[in-house]
Amino acid sequence: MKTRSAKKDKVNVITLGCSKNLVDSENIVTQLEGNEIEVSHEDSDSDANVVIVNTCGFIDLAKEESINTILEYAEVKKGGGIDKLYVTGCLSQRYKDDLEKEIPEVDAYFGTMELPALLEKFEADYKHDLIGQRKITTLPHYAYLKISEGCNRTCSFCAIPLMRGKHISRSIDDLVLEAKNLAKNGVKELMLIAQELTYYGLDLYKERALSKLLDALADVDGIEWIRLHYAYPSKFPTEIFEVMARRKEICNYLDIPLQHANNDVLNRMRRQITQEETRALIDTARRMVPGIAIRTTFLVGFPGETEEEFGDLCEFVEDMQFERVGVFKYSHEENTIAFDVADDVPAEIKQERANHLMEIQQQVALEKNETLVGKRFKVLFDRKEGEFFIGRTEFDSPEVDNEVLLNAKENFVRLGDFAEVEIIEAADYDLYAKLI
Repeated sequence: MKTRSAKKDKVNVITLGCSKNLVDSENIVTQLEGNEIEVSHEDSDSDANVVIVNTCGFIDLAKEESINTILEYAEVKKGGGIDKLYVTGCLSQRYKDDLEKEIPEVDAYFGTMELPALLEKFEADYKHDLIGQRKITTLPHYAYLKISEGCNRTCSFCAIPLMRGKHISRSIDDLVLEAKNLAKNGVKELMLIAQELTYYGLDLYKERALSKLLDALADVDGIEWIRLHYAYPSKFPTEIFEVMARRKEICNYLDIPLQHANNDVLNRMRRQITQEETRALIDTARRMVPGIAIRTTFLVGFPGETEEEFGDLCEFVEDMQFERVGVFKYSHEENTIAFDVADDVPAEIKQERANHLMEIQQQVALEKNETLVGKRFKVLFDRKEGEFFIGRTEFDSPEVDNEVLLNAKENFVRLGDFAEVEIIEAADYDLYAKLI
């Protein structure tokens, strides 16, 4: 049995779920370090005596992973491998009472907005002077920038408002300060994230202010790329496209989850938009920002989704020729509006539909990539794997999009730097290049 009563705590933070959770973990790490507490992030070799698990509670698979991780560390604690186990994040926010009963080995559970209470367990203070000085856990040349918290939308399938609350924007001044600090530490690319980007500013400035924020961030020295994730399509502020076209620092890239294309399904999902309006929005984006890469996600197997409705979605994906597509299977979530309706699409049908939609997109992606052969692009190189340097164009976000592979035997680049390349070969989701 470990005994650390005479020693200072050493903490290991484990992050599950999306990039928004990662930012939360980075803030936990920053605050602990600011209180002179030794802390690591997902260090498999750590001899930490305290573990903090930052959970995800979005869909069934994410909840299962979070619970399994908590149970894993609960067993470690039982065996004397750690002294304390704390749980925070979305799952803890949503199911705190149940978790306390089912997994009592956890020393304390915290919600998504309870960082000060978590710090109290270490006799640490929440230091306001550390706001904007976040220590990143990604590669040093890029970082996520969370511009708001929560969501005011009422999508019938989504549990995020239950876990994250109402929309709260951060001020432009605070975000610019954080961007400047990140740039001083070598960050060249910012990925703006939120539960809902396009709502930004309505609470603070009584208007949609994302375009003003983009202009302010583009003025920060050292930031060369800014990309937008998780924009809601209904009532989309098209002035964003004007800024994107005007400022070279704003990547010609938009992540805009559409969820479906059939009007009846969109209505049941409470998405506040029709297929016709969606088509018009995408046409506007491509007209105002020629060459824009549009990433979207779709949800298959929503309650009542018929073969005809799914076929409508497939036809839409073929027609629209999106650059990037992700597909999720519907997860029946307690306390959402859709939970009151029978989850009547069998699991195997959901999987078949997800596979079929991705097969359609795979062909679209290959054809689009083949048109890039012989063209030149500015590429940011992230890492080296085996015989290749691996990077991304402005049309690709880390971990989810295309990658550019450069033969390391014939070319050399510094990781974290930009280089101009020519595409010499294309695959479904990879591009092979040579240096100019």
